[in-house]
Amino acid sequence: MKNHMIHKLPVQPIAINTKAKSNKTEKSNQHSFSQVLGQATAKQSSLTISKHAELRMSQRNISLEPHTWEEIGVKVNEAKKQGVKDSLVLLKNAALIISAKNNTVVTVMDRQEAGSHIFTNIDGTIVLD
Repeated sequence: MKNHMIHKLPVQPIAINTKAKSNKTEKSNQHSFSQVLGQATAKQSSLTISKHAELRMSQRNISLEPHTWEEIGVKVNEAKKQGVKDSLVLLKNAALIISAKNNTVVTVMDRQEAGSHIFTNIDGTIVLD
């Protein structure tokens, strides 16, 4: 059996040609416009639920399906593009106050309870039946 000797070389900085690497990166990471647009839209339409709204949902036994949340997010984003900052979203079973400015659900109540309230400081209403 042969004896092999291993010599450890000292660590030295390596020069990288950034132009050559960036061209390869650009080619390997190219996405279609629709993929990039879809990702950007998904980030914009995602809603955050405040602790207060979360508490109200559990107290009032209100739950919404994921597709309903997606639809609300899309509509709030559309309203935001039209200049709406705070909106009332009316569903069949619930009413939500949403800050379109920062995509946050501020509070939630059932539709019957919402019927006896006066809503102030909103500048848009979204009705989803």
